[in-house]
Amino acid sequence: MPDQKTGAELRQFPRAPIELKVDYKKMNSFFADYTKNISKGGTFIKTKKPLPIGTRFLFKLTVPSREQPFELLGEVVWSKPEGDEPGMGIRFIYSDERQRGQFEGVVEQLMADSLGPELTGKLLNKAVKG
Repeated sequence: MPDQKTGAELRQFPRAPIELKVDYKKMNSFFADYTKNISKGGTFIKTKKPLPIGTRFLFKLTVPSREQPFELLGEVVWSKPEGDEPGMGIRFIYSDERQRGQFEGVVEQLMADSLGPELTGKLLNKAVKG
């Protein structure tokens, strides 16, 4: 499968290297892992036990500036069970445009806090143009 696209090649939005706590449930077990990076469209969750591709699951994302974690639906779009950084690529599935707008605003603020407003502006403008 040399022509199969994965990871960065499939991304619609630029990602920032932001680590946030993620809580989710798989069958009857609860897991707490961390994101490696995040964008408006998805995230990479570092885990040694990634869920199967196509799995949809509810997870809670702890954001430092918020009192309550964000609860989002995600879908596993790719998986890397072995190697230096095992984990899974998650695409966010928003319940409505209000939730999308709220969460995208939080992601933009996290990116600005992490990368600085200038670099964040360039990344987000590039995404809009490209």
